[in-house]
Amino acid sequence: MLNDRKQKYEKEKVTYSTNSGNSNEEKSDEHMDVRLKHCLAYVLHTSGTTGIPKIVRVPHACIVPNIQHFRVLFEITHEDVLFLASPLTFDPSVVDIFVALSSGACLLIVPTSVKVLPSKLAAVLFSHHRVTILQATPTLLRRFGSQLIKSTVLSASTSLRVLALGGEAFPSLTLLKSWRGIDNKTQIFNVYGITEVSSWATFYRIPEQFLNSTLKSELPVPLGFPLLGTVVEVRDTNGFTIQEGRGQVFLGGRNRVCFLDDEMTVPLGMMRATGDLVMVKDGQMFFLGRKDSQIKRHGKRLNIELVQQVAEGLKQVESCAVTWYNQEKLILFLVSKNDLVKEYIFKELQKHLPSHAIPDELLLIDSLPFTSHGKIDVSELNKIYLNYLNLKSECKLNGKEELWGKLQYLWKSILNLSEDPLKVPDESLFLNSGGDSLKSIRLLNEIEKLVGTSVPGLLEIILSSSILEIYNHVLQTVFSDEDLVFSKNYATKRKFSNINQEETSGKSLHQKSVMTLSCDNELTAFTAVSRGSQILSLNTKFLTKLGLCSSAHSSELISQTNIQNVKSLNPPALTGKSKDLSHVADVSEEGTCVTAAKKMELHVRWRSDTGKCVDASPLVVIPAVDKSSTTVYIGSHSHRMMAIDLHSGKVKWEQILGDRIESSACVSKCGNFIVVGCYNGLVYVLKSNSGEKYWMFPTEDAVKSSATVDPTTGLLYIGSHDQHAYALDIYKKKCVWKLKCGGTVFSSPCLSLIPQHLYVATLGGHLLAINPATGNRVWKHSCGKPLFSSPRCCLQYVCIGCVDGNLLCFSHFGEQVWQFSTSEPIFSSPCASASEQEIFFGSHDCFIYCCNMKGHLQWKFETTSRVYATPFAFRYQEGNNEMLLAAASTDGKLWILESKSGQLQSVYELPGEVFSSPVVWESMLLIGCRNNYVYCLDLLGGYQI
Repeated sequence: MLNDRKQKYEKEKVTYSTNSGNSNEEKSDEHMDVRLKHCLAYVLHTSGTTGIPKIVRVPHACIVPNIQHFRVLFEITHEDVLFLASPLTFDPSVVDIFVALSSGACLLIVPTSVKVLPSKLAAVLFSHHRVTILQATPTLLRRFGSQLIKSTVLSASTSLRVLALGGEAFPSLTLLKSWRGIDNKTQIFNVYGITEVSSWATFYRIPEQFLNSTLKSELPVPLGFPLLGTVVEVRDTNGFTIQEGRGQVFLGGRNRVCFLDDEMTVPLGMMRATGDLVMVKDGQMFFLGRKDSQIKRHGKRLNIELVQQVAEGLKQVESCAVTWYNQEKLILFLVSKNDLVKEYIFKELQKHLPSHAIPDELLLIDSLPFTSHGKIDVSELNKIYLNYLNLKSECKLNGKEELWGKLQYLWKSILNLSEDPLKVPDESLFLNSGGDSLKSIRLLNEIEKLVGTSVPGLLEIILSSSILEIYNHVLQTVFSDEDLVFSKNYATKRKFSNINQEETSGKSLHQKSVMTLSCDNELTAFTAVSRGSQILSLNTKFLTKLGLCSSAHSSELISQTNIQNVKSLNPPALTGKSKDLSHVADVSEEGTCVTAAKKMELHVRWRSDTGKCVDASPLVVIPAVDKSSTTVYIGSHSHRMMAIDLHSGKVKWEQILGDRIESSACVSKCGNFIVVGCYNGLVYVLKSNSGEKYWMFPTEDAVKSSATVDPTTGLLYIGSHDQHAYALDIYKKKCVWKLKCGGTVFSSPCLSLIPQHLYVATLGGHLLAINPATGNRVWKHSCGKPLFSSPRCCLQYVCIGCVDGNLLCFSHFGEQVWQFSTSEPIFSSPCASASEQEIFFGSHDCFIYCCNMKGHLQWKFETTSRVYATPFAFRYQEGNNEMLLAAASTDGKLWILESKSGQLQSVYELPGEVFSSPVVWESMLLIGCRNNYVYCLDLLGGYQI
């Protein structure tokens, strides 16, 4: 092979073993023994940049083939000058030294003081000593800077004949071409290897036509072909070699083996795992990244080297590096060619990267730090970022005016409104101004860095409130010791200690009551229906004895996690048409194909004006005695709590509470009271027949959580932004217990009767199981990211969605059973089917998902916007087992799907955004809308619960 060297390597292809993953180890009983005389050539340590540092003892037989092949490959003669770029602790230095010595070539060694000065080093290498062969890491080359590379290193008159880059991911072809001067003739190689099989394993020469092409190329550079004596295999996760597809590289060869750590003997031909992932296509390997460079961010897998490659391709960027700081923040470090504006870089990155790949922070630095081996020094970059954070925390704001100005600046820059000279209006909402959940987290981080401290409750304020409310909320933390003057319309902090002071402005608008209120100790038989297909039938046993209740209601208690097949009323036939279905897209190859099979008609039966946005979800209460008096309870941002007749839409009563209502109502065990949380920190207990205030319980911050009733004890459980969960006895008007949960409780508690657990989730990322009787914590799981979703109990499991894009499933003992990943945050709460065999939920990636209870995708359906609301499963027809699913996307569209297949039945568009969740009873769908109305729509075509 060495004699017949004329470009033969360019015709070779990588061949892979087709046997099982351990085939090479099993083939040979022969071993190499470290104790044999003259076995070892040298001993070194791995750098630890790609894993745990190891001691590597390298035999002569392993390294000599590298030296022999490089002499041929680079056509080295005694006239060549090789630069020793690597230190003696990095094994490529051995190749450099002995390639030069065995060829009679000159080996140039320069002091470290020269190496660290790019311009001086360039002059020494290419002007004074006319270096012809350079083997280096891409980082070392980047340190010259693009202008110096183009004018000196890769110029038309350069002395450099061969440039071999290895040890790190190879630069993109587009970047490489931008570095070359016109008429440059340098041969450029991509070399790849690991110290554990010292030193190099593969090579690829970049074809001249690729380098000279003017077309922009995003194609990655292949790893190329095996070097002399080297065997390359790509194995899948099961350890089998593959010819096409994605896998991990394994390296070896009969004599290409080294001794790691305490190994005394090694089988000849042993294959070592590299930890490097590649894609094999048409006989070529393309580097994807290291296994440990694959991170999970916002629920989606990301290779951080992709971010670096895209950033490097920007014209203003000289060089860059990316780190995954503390495994929670993606930081981009940039060396710029000239004065650079961060907003420009963020805007450019958003054009080329998916949302989950946009860095959390961008830092401008003078130069990249690198290790003695010429690689990026990640630990030094982390120190730079830590110093930056400390510096930020020391920079105190010069008053409230500066905070307001900087908040406006951050708002504009994150929402790409930097070019707008106008002041951001006080009432501007983040989501309505182009924000989303990922941008909201970035704004949160920027504000907390600005003020130098965490701001509890800020994330939900950003997502739901105006910029002035955000400003006022931050003021509480930063200037809490000052006298603050708030705008009356926007103040978010209240005095919770004096209920009467707040209540003087509240009034009850009583209309003629449809229901008579029983005494507190008397029971009203009813069925309550709420979001997520939660149906609860209570107090019906005594009615059965009197012959007043159908057998469908005969059980005293129906679990909240089961759908009750309750006999329904058929409404009069109505006419109406849903919106055109043609715009609905098929799902990807991972899910079941979704098409419009048949149309169901949706028609507005009634709508009721609440005065402001309706983000709460409806509660429907059906009396067992007189179903015609069924009532819908719902609150709105206008401070109004309303009771509306289901069939006619007539308002039975409305009560003005102290502040905005986003909490969904809950009915008491006796049926005589409605319980709802409020932004002013109060939990209101209202008489269900009149709206009269019966009791108000004060927490220490806003209550957006919805209450849950214990059907056995009558206790009510609710969470607050004050980070506590509460158990309330409304009959004795007292708090039975409260528990600090380690984060804002935004979502609603979920009660499991077997075992007796109360599940509470926090924006601090904690899921807690609590003993509902005592308030003692049973177990806690930290999910690492905020939990806006409410937990959902089934017989065996409890499921919850997370901001990182995962639906998590736990046993009742706190063990994580499985997780299912979407590509965007999950704010939607899960909904279980009647059989508890399927779980339905939505994601910010615009899909509605159906998984089975093993966490496997059954189908997914693409909507036209993010899905914040909780789906609702309901029965297709009386006595029929087929179920339908109602769901809503934030753009106001209501989607009716077949729950088993995901096939679209109907879509209807409301004239406003929707964050409320749908509730279906009989053949009516109820939902709130941000155009200030609550809607009741008839489902026409025989579909009913």
